[in-house]
Amino acid sequence: MKDQPATVIGGSASGQSHQVASTMQAVVQDGYGTSDVLRVAEIARPVIGPREVLVEVRAAGLDRGTWHLMQGKPRLLRLVFGLRSPKQPVIGRDVAGVVVEVGTEVTAFAVGDEVFGVAPGSVAEYAVAREDKLAHRPATVTWEQAAVVPISGGTALQAVVDAGRVAAGQKVLVIGASGGVGSYAVQLAKAAGAEVTGVASAAKADLVRALGADHVLDYAVDDIADGTRHYDLIIDIAGLCELSRLRRALTPRGTLVLVGGEGGGDWTGGTMGRQLRARLSSAFSGQRLTSVIAQERGADYVRLAALLESGQVVPSLERAYPLAETVDAMRHLEAGRVRGKIAVTARSGA
Repeated sequence: MKDQPATVIGGSASGQSHQVASTMQAVVQDGYGTSDVLRVAEIARPVIGPREVLVEVRAAGLDRGTWHLMQGKPRLLRLVFGLRSPKQPVIGRDVAGVVVEVGTEVTAFAVGDEVFGVAPGSVAEYAVAREDKLAHRPATVTWEQAAVVPISGGTALQAVVDAGRVAAGQKVLVIGASGGVGSYAVQLAKAAGAEVTGVASAAKADLVRALGADHVLDYAVDDIADGTRHYDLIIDIAGLCELSRLRRALTPRGTLVLVGGEGGGDWTGGTMGRQLRARLSSAFSGQRLTSVIAQERGADYVRLAALLESGQVVPSLERAYPLAETVDAMRHLEAGRVRGKIAVTARSGA
């Protein structure tokens, strides 16, 4: 990655602050593509608005969402994030760090607070976050662990607890159990008292068991719809299984929750059509088929913080990379080899 200047547009003036640098190191992209579009650049530090805070980044999380935004795929994403190149050139959204400046209308946080949540452009030394997309960092987790919780953990919470309505004693199937969202989905279902079966590759079966799964199926060998077992709740994160097979694996009154998914068309990724078909099928069946489009909410991160503090949820962090090695981290993610989550540390020794 070559160091070149880039421009980041900031907001309005701020309130409480302490002295911070006017420039920073960040990982940026000037266009869409593979990890080769990424580079480290010295850029202007972003400016906060009245309801925003400036976070000195200690660690940032990387996930499939970051990869999709880097690629600009599915292409419908570009209508929101930029047609030819990203409106936000700095990659990353998950963040953990220390508040160093607060906007004039911020009431929930003060300079010096340790926080985690969502801040677009988090793979940098500083990032701006909205007040309503942060929570206080639990003392029981490291910076790197906190940084890999918000988006994946929040998505899992919305899928398993809110949409799935998981309950004690239920049989729950998590497809894609070894990934970012899946690793939290398994733990959240177990925390609710469910019997959990995780679907993953054979190479990651040990990880899924370590997360607390009672049973593990190899997606390349085991058939989830062979009729030998039925589930009250299925959380499908991988998105590669036909709806008819998922329905056969459900109990007659069971619930299926679709969470994103890979594959499909270049424009929509196949997700939108699949979710629409699921909802239409649900209207004519005793089974409840629904989907989750994840929301970034500080209130969810507060809920997750309580679970982290109690030890019911532990972030599955494979490793952390220094900022200068972000390209290597993204290549590892692209290859599908990540077990759980990976992070980037913005500051050495943080």
